[in-house]
Amino acid sequence: MDEHRAALTGPNRLPRWLVPALAAAPVAVVATFFLWPVGTLLARVVRPGSVGDTLSIPGLGDVLWFTLWQAVVSTVLTLAVGFAPAALLARYRFPGRRAVLALVTVPFMLPTVVVGAAFLALLPDGLHGTATAVVVAHVFFNVAVVVRLVGAMWAVIPPDLPGAARTLGASPAQVLRHVLLPLLRPALVAAATVVFLFTFTSYGVVVLLGGAANPTLEVEIARRATQLGDVDGAAVLSVLQLVTLAGVVWWSSRAQRRAALQLGGGSVPLRRPRGRRERGLTVAVTTVTGALMAAPLAMLVLQSFRVGGRFTLNAWRRLGEPASSRPGSGLGVDPVASLGVSLRYALVATTIALVVGGLAAMAIASARRHGRLLDIGMMLPLGTSAVTLGLGLLITFDTVPYDWRGEWWMVPLGHALVATPFVVRAVLPVLRAVPDDQRAAAVTLGASPLRAWWWVDARQAWRPLLAGAGIAAAVSLGEFGATTFLTRSGRETVPIAIGRLLGRAGALPRAQAFALATILLVATAVVIALVDRPEVDRAGRS
Repeated sequence: MDEHRAALTGPNRLPRWLVPALAAAPVAVVATFFLWPVGTLLARVVRPGSVGDTLSIPGLGDVLWFTLWQAVVSTVLTLAVGFAPAALLARYRFPGRRAVLALVTVPFMLPTVVVGAAFLALLPDGLHGTATAVVVAHVFFNVAVVVRLVGAMWAVIPPDLPGAARTLGASPAQVLRHVLLPLLRPALVAAATVVFLFTFTSYGVVVLLGGAANPTLEVEIARRATQLGDVDGAAVLSVLQLVTLAGVVWWSSRAQRRAALQLGGGSVPLRRPRGRRERGLTVAVTTVTGALMAAPLAMLVLQSFRVGGRFTLNAWRRLGEPASSRPGSGLGVDPVASLGVSLRYALVATTIALVVGGLAAMAIASARRHGRLLDIGMMLPLGTSAVTLGLGLLITFDTVPYDWRGEWWMVPLGHALVATPFVVRAVLPVLRAVPDDQRAAAVTLGASPLRAWWWVDARQAWRPLLAGAGIAAAVSLGEFGATTFLTRSGRETVPIAIGRLLGRAGALPRAQAFALATILLVATAVVIALVDRPEVDRAGRS
């Protein structure tokens, strides 16, 4: 019977053409619009003298140093700020827990321009254009990484381990140092790596908050390509960044393997806080965390109603005026038109990401062990900064017969490349979790292997595809880095419009930028709420 089931459900029973047919479109898209542009960047780097000329640029050392130290400081502070909420949310059940978890998680899903605008609204003018503003915004943006990754590890640590240490006379500090931190080390390394990667390649937050005096490597790449015309220099810096990120990922993987421990068992059930000390800590941590995470967003909304020190609806009213009379229209900033552009691009980008990511996930799942290469290939855009991706697309498709720089579809295509890995990650666990017994039963009842695959496997993908669609739409609505290279006058997206309005002098353009950022905030929150519905969550869980 077991041999019969294996024969019915084994991957060799599916038609040999199925996996290549499913993988054809994803492979073509990744090869054409990711590997080719990256190869073009590498070709620019190997030109004679390009590396030497670039590394001798005056002030480049300061850019590299600021990029490194702000990423390190941001990572350390994010770990420190997120540690207590991670422990609390992983261990205790209390009123308002879901609200606190949402407040911590939502900022990570927000567009970087919304976060930048929120801190421009919150921080005093004296901190605008400073490294402090950049680091504070990075901590706010990435604390969800620590809460999710460290909290997931904390949730599986048996409580009897620290309990035994306390019974033997260990103080709380000793328990933390000698018991909990060694057990949490793999999650801490993983969280630190993710936060470092995001802060090292940060673009939108640095552009809005760091000012001209605090450029990171990502900002310098964009400046050289778009303002100075030094495409070779930008390409060299992009490759330097890619090599650095690859080294960090390699070190992180090695460190996590060496620190891995076998704990056994599943998650520890949540319990209510006991005693005055635990209840006091719960109230204190939830209050402080909630206030810190809500304050920037609340101030963003508030400042959209303030112009010249008084409350008014002028910023919102002027958004709806004809473009000819709207402030900023003469400089190519049309807030209302940018909303329509963003929505159209999001629709196209989501469609592309669903088709490419859905087909890739089905090909990977159907190929079983042999799908690993395709899986890695589909994740490559996620490990590449958006600025590098946009630069690669810009310099690759700038000559006949591939002079597509002015084509409108290049922007949503760039968005789709960033969003597709999220679609794959949403769908693939569901397909891998389909029991073999269901396929065997379908074949036993007379279905061909292909028909059984369609009814049992492929039809399981629609719910996680909905979750993937929401994430892809949110990514497209907020994408800023690649869009900076690919956008054209008259087709600005909302993030581009926000950035340009914030760059203008005057109270009204800034209030309009806050109003647009509020609209983008609400749109992203709605998408997140739809994605996070219980039925979608269950469908996307492996």
